[in-house]
Amino acid sequence: MVKKMTGSEIRQSFIDFFIEKGHTFVPSSSLVPGGDQTLLFTNAGMVQFKDVFLGTDKRPYNRATNSQKCMRVAGKHNDLDDVGRDDTHHTFFEMLGNWSFGDYYKGEAISWAWELLTDRWGLDKSVLWTTCFKDEKGEIPTDEEAAEIWRKQPGINPDHIVYFGRKENFWEMAETGPCGPCSEIHIDLGPEYCDKKNIPGHVCSVNGDCKRFMEIWNLVFIQYNRINAKQLDSLPSRHVDTGMGFERVVSVIQGVDSNYKTDLISPMMDEVQRLTGHSDNQRVENITPYRVVSDHARAATFLISDGVVPGNTGRNYICRMVIRRASRFGSKIGLNEPFLAKIAEKVIDNYESAYPYLQKNRQIILTNLTREEERFQRTVESGLSVLEEHLSEMRSSGKTHLDGSLAFDLYATHGVPL
Repeated sequence: MVKKMTGSEIRQSFIDFFIEKGHTFVPSSSLVPGGDQTLLFTNAGMVQFKDVFLGTDKRPYNRATNSQKCMRVAGKHNDLDDVGRDDTHHTFFEMLGNWSFGDYYKGEAISWAWELLTDRWGLDKSVLWTTCFKDEKGEIPTDEEAAEIWRKQPGINPDHIVYFGRKENFWEMAETGPCGPCSEIHIDLGPEYCDKKNIPGHVCSVNGDCKRFMEIWNLVFIQYNRINAKQLDSLPSRHVDTGMGFERVVSVIQGVDSNYKTDLISPMMDEVQRLTGHSDNQRVENITPYRVVSDHARAATFLISDGVVPGNTGRNYICRMVIRRASRFGSKIGLNEPFLAKIAEKVIDNYESAYPYLQKNRQIILTNLTREEERFQRTVESGLSVLEEHLSEMRSSGKTHLDGSLAFDLYATHGVPL
């Protein structure tokens, strides 16, 4: 392993590596997709290049790299309910990527990925696994080309090159349009990471159901155009679209067992602990609220900076929901006064080197967070008054159960935790 790197250094080293390979650095696009009405938020690095893959536009470069801001809080890609429950899910995250638009293809994409991971970043070759496409229906050719290129990588264990079908290893933008096989890179974190040891017959495996193996990079080879469910035509130009989970790879390089322990998020977690006055043991006991508050404060900070302020509809409602969910979880650990602005200060300080406009928008971010927290507190107080009225009526009439529809209204309308 190379010397311990900060998250900022890892992000920059990825970008610098691909610039050395002839790529153009393209700044992250906004969390609000420009001109794409099918998405609520940018949820992957390829979104700003979608028109290139569809053949409706071109760029003045044919190789690109960046770190893309992403949100997955609604629709098909919705990680909101998982946030706080484990070590890897987030509402906001960054995706590192490199792209080829009709230029290089599988050979370069695979060899460069291996070089970056094992040479530049010093990851242990013996714990890396790769997957290639093999159609379980036998209708699309097996991606032997990618598998053969992987076998040629220095130090790779050929037994760690495995095949999967359409669900795991065939990427499609939509029901029709550009698509192709993909090759994922997974890391074996070790048997101690398995959370299914007590299940009889469980076997740890790539794409399995335990936490031992973790995907860190997906290389997509766009070579087909899907006409319909049965027809795939070859594209005149072949493209490469890769995406690496930034928080995940930082956790691996920094040698920690949770994204929330990386230096990307730990400053926010530490600030939560400072505000609560918790001991280290209390922090561990309340880890879910800590994670939710830290994650959501980061998400809301970036949303507001991109012009998405709390509101009642669409993206604005999502921003409001994220802030209020953070406030609700904060109340579970004794944070009853507006506190998110203090967490957001740590987000801004931690990310401004990569995203300088966070500093420029600092006051707008802090003001909107505090204003929404205060509004939510007034709403909750109103709901508690309504609840007390109904409880009083129940006591007078001898009832012992709160009506379900009322309970739902108190939660949905007033945000009263139930």
